[in-house]
Amino acid sequence: MSAERLQKILSRAGVASRRAAEQMILAGRVQVDGVTVTELGGKYEQADVRITVDGKPIQAAEQRVYFLLNKPKGYISSAHDERGRRTVLDLLPEVRERIYPIGRLDANTEGLLLLTNDGELMNGLLHPRYEVEKTYVARLTRLPGKEELNRLRTGVQLEDGLTAPAQVRVLEAEKGRVRVEMTIHEGRNRQVRRMFQAVGYDLKALKRTHFAGLTLHGVARGAHRTLTNEEILSLYEKAGLTK
Repeated sequence: MSAERLQKILSRAGVASRRAAEQMILAGRVQVDGVTVTELGGKYEQADVRITVDGKPIQAAEQRVYFLLNKPKGYISSAHDERGRRTVLDLLPEVRERIYPIGRLDANTEGLLLLTNDGELMNGLLHPRYEVEKTYVARLTRLPGKEELNRLRTGVQLEDGLTAPAQVRVLEAEKGRVRVEMTIHEGRNRQVRRMFQAVGYDLKALKRTHFAGLTLHGVARGAHRTLTNEEILSLYEKAGLTK
């Protein structure tokens, strides 16, 4: 493993967030091989040094892992379910790290879902400040009219407030087969379904096809793959973080 900044090592070990770890260093609470470090910027390989906070050694950080899953219907986007329902972790039985989904897809929604044990990245991608885009394809029984499509584009009133403007386009409009693509950057519960319901349309099916610049290309339903280093760096940038 390459050398990392001290505050990042502390964050990865679960001591504190990276910003809080910086404050710990500046306050003189962190020691490396018995020497108190009070300046930011120092890089270390955790395996080669003994790092303590307030005199207590930190734990070795769990290796960070990142997966893209093509979630099928019928799985809960959770690490555990008290009712014993199938969760998305059942689709990654070989993964030993404690991973969690970034955001949620309801049981009846399929498509792209990211899973990781990188809590800092998870929080960044879900933070409203960064407006990370998510694209869905909805199947309907009938085509929304121009007025309804414009309402979706400009924002609709839901019980938890007005939605932000969305990008909406019709992909297919044949008799009995209508598909509409919607891109949003908010993350409200069941938001896309509720937006369509608010303009008078129930969905036959819903699939997330894009998230934060990633797609389902090459990943079959129920399958998953590991993210590349380039993809991880791109996610960090979108989440306002540095790798």
